[in-house]
Amino acid sequence: MLKEDKYVKTIEKQITFNYVCYTPEDYDGSKPYPLVVFLHGAGERGDDISLLYKHGFLKHVKEGKNYPFIIVAPQCPFEKYWGNYTESLNVFLDSIIEEYNVDVDRIYLTGLSMGGTGTWHWLLASPERFAAGVPICGTGVYWNAYKVRTLPLWVFHGNKDTIVPIRESEAMVESLNNIDGNVKFTVLDGVGHNAWEYAYNDELVEWLLQQKRK
Repeated sequence: MLKEDKYVKTIEKQITFNYVCYTPEDYDGSKPYPLVVFLHGAGERGDDISLLYKHGFLKHVKEGKNYPFIIVAPQCPFEKYWGNYTESLNVFLDSIIEEYNVDVDRIYLTGLSMGGTGTWHWLLASPERFAAGVPICGTGVYWNAYKVRTLPLWVFHGNKDTIVPIRESEAMVESLNNIDGNVKFTVLDGVGHNAWEYAYNDELVEWLLQQKRK
């Protein structure tokens, strides 16, 4: 016997993330600021919020750097992956936009390792939300690359990475190039899995601030 039907159920869901939010020194809420959303790697999962300062822009903030954009970094729970939270991250982003004066046409998504994979997956799921993406040593879904064809992307990967092989980034970049995608690819010669140590620099900041959602 065959049954054809439609399943509909309304559920309530609680979303819980630790997170860090940085605002520029001159932020007072009177004007909109660009927003950088940062997804950390697997080693920073859990409840120790101090781990969110270990890498990337927030590490530089701790060292005294001031950036001209808001930075928000949620923390993924233990033993989970960003791919488990795509819908929840969109709700979280909505809350950040409500709380802070965010320029919604200048929201940038970046992440490293597990967060680089999360960056690809979130961009593919909701490309309309972002002005640009910077996946660092992550894995994508190359046959769906067309979904981010027009989105400005800058991909970083070390060619000596033994944790996430560079072919993962190469597959995404090749797919995008085959359909005239808007992608830059920086291969870091002799660099292993720590590509983020080279990616989060002033050149990237300058590039990000030039991007605006179309």
